[in-house]
Amino acid sequence: MIKRALISVSDKQGIESLARELHQMGVELISTGGTAHKLAAAGIPVKEVSDITGFPECLDGRVKTLHPVVHGGLLARRQDERHMKTLEDLSIKTIDLVVINLYPFKETMLRDGALYEDVIEQIDIGGPAMLRSAAKNHESVTVVTDPADYKQVLQEIKVKGDTTLATRKKLAAKVFQLTSYYDTLIAGYLGHAPEMPAFPDQLTLTFDKVQDLRYGENPHQQAAFYQETDGLKGTLASAKQLQGKALSFNNINDASGALALLKEFDEPTAVAVKHTNPCGVGAADDIDTAYEKAFDADRQSIFGGIVALNREVTEETAEKMASIFLEVVLAPSFSREALEIFSKKPNIRLLEIANINKKGTPTKDLKKVSGGVLLQDADDVLTQPLVLKTKAGLSKEMRRDLLFAWKVVKHVKSNGVVVAKDAKTLAIGPGQSSRIWALQNALTNSIHDTKGSVLASDAFFPFSDCVDEAVKAGIKAIIQPGGSQKDQDSIDACDGHGIAMVFTGIRHFKH
Repeated sequence: MIKRALISVSDKQGIESLARELHQMGVELISTGGTAHKLAAAGIPVKEVSDITGFPECLDGRVKTLHPVVHGGLLARRQDERHMKTLEDLSIKTIDLVVINLYPFKETMLRDGALYEDVIEQIDIGGPAMLRSAAKNHESVTVVTDPADYKQVLQEIKVKGDTTLATRKKLAAKVFQLTSYYDTLIAGYLGHAPEMPAFPDQLTLTFDKVQDLRYGENPHQQAAFYQETDGLKGTLASAKQLQGKALSFNNINDASGALALLKEFDEPTAVAVKHTNPCGVGAADDIDTAYEKAFDADRQSIFGGIVALNREVTEETAEKMASIFLEVVLAPSFSREALEIFSKKPNIRLLEIANINKKGTPTKDLKKVSGGVLLQDADDVLTQPLVLKTKAGLSKEMRRDLLFAWKVVKHVKSNGVVVAKDAKTLAIGPGQSSRIWALQNALTNSIHDTKGSVLASDAFFPFSDCVDEAVKAGIKAIIQPGGSQKDQDSIDACDGHGIAMVFTGIRHFKH
């Protein structure tokens, strides 16, 4: 039976109503600091923790609940006669209900300009200790951390004077999820110090659920979308959905790929993605022309795809987009006229990302594998200084197009190649087990005249066959990382055909 409750919350949502109902049911209330003052001000009888411990709060409130009277009342096993005799001998009363949420460490950590000492002061000590004690003894103690659970707990107490064991188990699990999350936030904050290892012996990560999804990659798979706890500006998780159905697992995955590629560009750029691979990319002096280039790059594959733009969507661009079937459009903003046009196509999901041009902050890339995870630095280096390896030189236009194609191929599944001209993709070959196949497939499926274009390859050429194939297509310059034992074969082939080849010194595998 619930006779005594300890309440100490930072988030005071609904706490007055909960405490009043508990009091009306005859539950003795114990509290601390600000919570006790709030309840007393509301006319709800409450005892201060210091009144039951006989020990005053000290060290600016850092020590107040770390006392045997509190933890003994929480941890004593009610079915154990020895435990109960010990409580009797020590004049300790049991505590049957604990309602606690923790100091706002995350909110303080994420606050712009937060001082280190202010963040550290929000590391809760007594709260997690009481939660863990209560949760460990969930056979007898009910522990509540989430205001959303107040209603169920009150209802069960009203009916039978206590909560069910099933409810206590569920609430105990939520405690350890919360304290684990909380400690991981703290470890992550302190782990950013330069003296800490980049890859610690134990990997702990925190994510917050954004939404449950209808299903995963396939209808038989359950799924949910989680966001990183910090660094949300300019990310997909920060997007505001303006219209359309809820995003699916595949929508989110594809949109993330489109956004990552878009961030490579500063000039007005449009990116079309299908199944996480770019199918059309265009850059220009204005966003409408950029979209026209991306659309024209592959008018077939863009159907049912994802389009991301790094400038406001205008009426003119919206009219063109609305003329075909698109799953998602991402942009920093949409003009009023554009929104009106899209409103007639309610199935198109519109995502507004205010800081869409914000470059990624130094982070890690995580990949799940069977039985574990792979962790690596994010691929945030585009190229080392370009090195011309051939007799043929580069015009200003060739150099521009080579860098454009290189930015795109970085986001194409390996083995990947990109053919481009005038800041527009003409052919993209993703995900082949042979590099020559990637190039052949790209050229075969392209509807464009590739004469005078450039070629980007995400990794080095092990043979000169790709050079020969490129020459047949009229390609005039190639950009690749270099690093093969047979680099000279490809260089000689370029010299033999009179075309240029540039090495980047950086490889961009994407598996």
